[in-house]
Amino acid sequence: MKLSARNVLTGTVASITKGAVNAEVVLNLKCGPSIAAIITNSSVDSMGLKVGAEASAIIKASNIIVGTDVQGKISARNIFCGTVTNIADGQVSAEVAVDIGAGTILTAVITEASAKNLALKKGSKACLIIKASGIILGV
Repeated sequence: MKLSARNVLTGTVASITKGAVNAEVVLNLKCGPSIAAIITNSSVDSMGLKVGAEASAIIKASNIIVGTDVQGKISARNIFCGTVTNIADGQVSAEVAVDIGAGTILTAVITEASAKNLALKKGSKACLIIKASGIILGV
């Protein structure tokens, strides 16, 4: 299967916590850290997700928030900090690639104004923030 989303992280299901409608699924990623996703209970069941199963977290570049000073408390569970490896500037948007460790690159698309405001450049430090509800899981 080919995806339009560039960011695909593979890992192993570490935990599944079901609520009334949704479930939190935590993957231990092959690149090191873990990532939490919120999906419906029916999706957990139809995909046959179980602790120990392999799964992929799929993240659209436009669902990633970029920051350079992420010291305070943030409601988003998934925060990956690393080094900017590339910036492609456009008239409206900028594409920012960040190495979050172990050679794993995540790509975010932000406004050009935001990229300038953050003073992002190749080699600078940046953190990527991803809401658990913005992650699609695949098996």
